Amino acid sequence: MKNQMEAARTGEMTPEIEKTASVEKMAVSTLCERLGQGEIVLLKNKNHDIPNPIGVGRGLRTKVNANIGSSTDFSDIAQEVEKARVAVAAGADTIMDLSTGGDLTEIRRRIMQEVPVVIGTVPIYEAAIGAAQKKGGIVRMSPDDLFAVLERQAEEGVDFFTVHCGITRESIARLKNQGRLTDVVSRGGSFLVTWMIANDRENPLYEQYDRVLEIAKAYDITLSLGDGLRPGSLADATDRAQIQELLILGELTQSAWEQGVQVMIEGPGHVPLDQIRTNIQLQKSVCRNAPFYVLGPIVTDVAPGYDHITSAIGGAIAAAEGADFLCYVTPGEHLKLPNIQDVHDGVIGARIAAHAADIVKGVPGAAEWDLDMSRARKNLDWDRQMALAIDPVHAKRVRAEAEPGVSEVCSMCGTYCAIRMVHEVLHPEKHG
Repeated sequence: MKNQMEAARTGEMTPEIEKTASVEKMAVSTLCERLGQGEIVLLKNKNHDIPNPIGVGRGLRTKVNANIGSSTDFSDIAQEVEKARVAVAAGADTIMDLSTGGDLTEIRRRIMQEVPVVIGTVPIYEAAIGAAQKKGGIVRMSPDDLFAVLERQAEEGVDFFTVHCGITRESIARLKNQGRLTDVVSRGGSFLVTWMIANDRENPLYEQYDRVLEIAKAYDITLSLGDGLRPGSLADATDRAQIQELLILGELTQSAWEQGVQVMIEGPGHVPLDQIRTNIQLQKSVCRNAPFYVLGPIVTDVAPGYDHITSAIGGAIAAAEGADFLCYVTPGEHLKLPNIQDVHDGVIGARIAAHAADIVKGVPGAAEWDLDMSRARKNLDWDRQMALAIDPVHAKRVRAEAEPGVSEVCSMCGTYCAIRMVHEVLHPEKHG
């Protein structure tokens, strides 16, 4: 059975391709062409029964991912399932389970069973933690241990994997030679760097990349080539280690496409405003327009507790410049495991950024949404404004906080509502 990329290359319109084209308001022929070329990915494992595959890439709506998952300090399956539900209710397109504490397999199974949306994972987490628990240390993980996890998660139906294939001895050498303020902040990246140095061996995800591709192709999993050397501070942005990893990912992207495997590229991290455009252009050039999946970018290091805002600023700019997929950041980033409210706020922040970029990109329906809201505001149509709000529940709650008796206008201007006053002057016939 052909996977989505192979089907697209032969002009075969699978149900997933047809549905995605309809939802995105894109001609099926255009979607097939871009999917076949690698400019679009269609996230759906052959074994995952979900109602809506998710398309990511050129010409499509900018998508939003929400990370959830337990930690060694807090592991509550019911809470992680609820986080997934809240994220989807707030508008997240996909969920990534990044659990590192408790029964990892059961947490993932419950999330996939109870929240039927596209799901991603970082398999090195389960492999490394399993080695620590069963063998006494992460560094005792074998390559076969890692690939057994990839195979098992693929069989379970995981739709996309973050695999840090671009961390190699060469890229680590760049890191050491240049020096960094914050070294490696990627958790998966830190597992691999520690393993490679302790064992004096090459990264098995790079060394046995053909094995990664074989699993991905068999289940039609999209590889999200991870940025294990992403900058964790503005001081480290766009440095040699980051760019060396990106160059390797460009080569691996080409190898994946030759095997009919879908790929997207993960991006930084902490990046100052004036370097975001350069980062997007570098990725699109080096990786030949493969979809770009960015964390943030976070544009300042000094706002703990507000990094859903710092990342939304960076995400809006990145997506407007061509990034295709935004990974949310919550207010808990750098401080704690996010709670349910953090998840909601992170999704809304990322959605605002994504939508702002979609207006610039000319994504069908994006500007029309804002036009409808403007009409509702002019007409002082509060019900319509609430219905159009990106977060209707919050908008209604804020509106309800107005002083008693305020109905037609808002309590900011009250009697002196600018819209109403000018409308009465310009259109006296409508006001008797």
